[in-house]
Amino acid sequence: MPEDCFPELIARIRAGDERAAADLVRRYEPEIRREARFALRDPFLRRTFDSMDICQSVLCSFFHRAALGEYDIDRPEDLTRLLVRMARNKAVDAVRRHRAQQRDHRRATSINGVDVMTSTPGPGQVAEGRDLLAAIQGRLSEEERRLADLRARGLEWADISREVGGTSEGRRKQLTRAIARVSRELGLDDAGE
Repeated sequence: MPEDCFPELIARIRAGDERAAADLVRRYEPEIRREARFALRDPFLRRTFDSMDICQSVLCSFFHRAALGEYDIDRPEDLTRLLVRMARNKAVDAVRRHRAQQRDHRRATSINGVDVMTSTPGPGQVAEGRDLLAAIQGRLSEEERRLADLRARGLEWADISREVGGTSEGRRKQLTRAIARVSRELGLDDAGE
């Protein structure tokens, strides 16, 4: 992707453009799934976890947090690094949760309920995403919601701090902490990296 088109793609994603989201999925899904498969190289774990599950979890987290303006992504390489790191962390977290529940992954003999997924989110996923975004925004304070809205419109932190006061770093941390708080409240703690 040409670097000069990349900021426009990110701005469209922050604005909730479904075509931009589908474009991002199409471009980055193979890299995310490759990292997930690498993280799940144990054949017994692969019976329990699929790279598509990890990929969907990464993309869901990314889209929700990007819509709130949490990420500063300037280049395609930055996005690739972020998504790969998220995939690695999601795979590790999934394995930890699985083992913590004392499931013996070596005894699994089949994968039940594996759905064939397309790279374009369906209407149910879009509706679920909107509902989750509304729930997140509903738990933010008025000030935090304003920061998220300004960031989602594509404003840089320096511009936001000029508009609402404070420092750009302080406002960025304020929103990051608010999103982390709301994620915990909604049980989305693993929605991070």
